[in-house]
Amino acid sequence: MLLAFSVAPSGRPPVDPVSGSAAAREAGSGVDDASVHDAVAAAVRIVRESGLPNHTDAMFTTIEGEWDEVFDVVKRATEAVGRYGSRVSLVIKADIRPGYTGELTGKLDRLEHALGE
Repeated sequence: MLLAFSVAPSGRPPVDPVSGSAAAREAGSGVDDASVHDAVAAAVRIVRESGLPNHTDAMFTTIEGEWDEVFDVVKRATEAVGRYGSRVSLVIKADIRPGYTGELTGKLDRLEHALGE
């Protein structure tokens, strides 16, 4: 299975009941520029630490693996992003093709071959 996902926080970061400060402000750069790079970095870190084949581009992170392991990673990445806002937006697209592995690069290899490059 190939699964491409995009996850981003929105709303205000939750406030730490002990310190009274916003969790994302402490975890991030401290600059309120509406950027989500710190939250995305937290998600991508979980993906990379999973050991599953993956690729990140400007819009999505794609991972390859079995159903349960892929969705476990997506769940943990989504939970990590949740620290940066009061809600989380998650977009998922999956290519479920039983019996195939190596499709993260295989699909591109076939495309390049078809293009004659």
